[in-house]
Amino acid sequence: MTTWYEGPLAAFDTETTGVDVEADRIVSAAVAVQDAPGSRPRITRWLVNPGVPVPEAATAVHGLTEEHLQRNGRWPAPVVYEIAEELARQAGMGRPLVVMNAPFDLTLLDRELRRHRASSLEHWFEAAPLRVLDPRVLDKHLDRYRKGRRTLTDLCAHYDVTLQDAHDAAADALAALEVVRALSRRFATRLERLSPAELHSLQAGWHAAQARGLQAWFARSGSTEIVSTDWPLRPELPAAA
Repeated sequence: MTTWYEGPLAAFDTETTGVDVEADRIVSAAVAVQDAPGSRPRITRWLVNPGVPVPEAATAVHGLTEEHLQRNGRWPAPVVYEIAEELARQAGMGRPLVVMNAPFDLTLLDRELRRHRASSLEHWFEAAPLRVLDPRVLDKHLDRYRKGRRTLTDLCAHYDVTLQDAHDAAADALAALEVVRALSRRFATRLERLSPAELHSLQAGWHAAQARGLQAWFARSGSTEIVSTDWPLRPELPAAA
């Protein structure tokens, strides 16, 4: 019987104006779908005019200038609707969704839906639940004592996955998908008996434990930074916040 990690997978990634999920905006996004390892992926891309200034620091990361986005990007409202619709379609077909550092991309999409569509991401998965596979959470849990950074670039190098055009949403989505396949093969004895639904639930606990460990490290270092334990989606902040 084919294991889930050798079967159909989808992946989602965004490029943004910054790293604040409550205030920053999506400037590009992609969903990659692959039916089997080695098969040609189907990729859907979106380019967005966010309607706000694009900091030079963000452009330095993904290469998308404010001028280019104003000229070629679409308005956010229809785009975030289409993205949510595509993710819901993948969930309805039973495809697990790979999202590197899911609480960032999925929370940012949720905030964009609230901002432009008076909706929420959870609304789209009432019929078919979202099953997320987060390579960052999986790698940290399965190989917790390995030293070094665990960015997508680092994970690609560690699992021998080719990453071309880093910080292009489609390239990053496809690379994250391949990382999940590679790490699942490496840790097959620990993963092959688990379904994506079971892994989704387990990752919530694994991420919470990882976040508490990082929070403790910040406290020892004298940092006041707060680490969210929520995964794969952070709850909406109260209006007062």
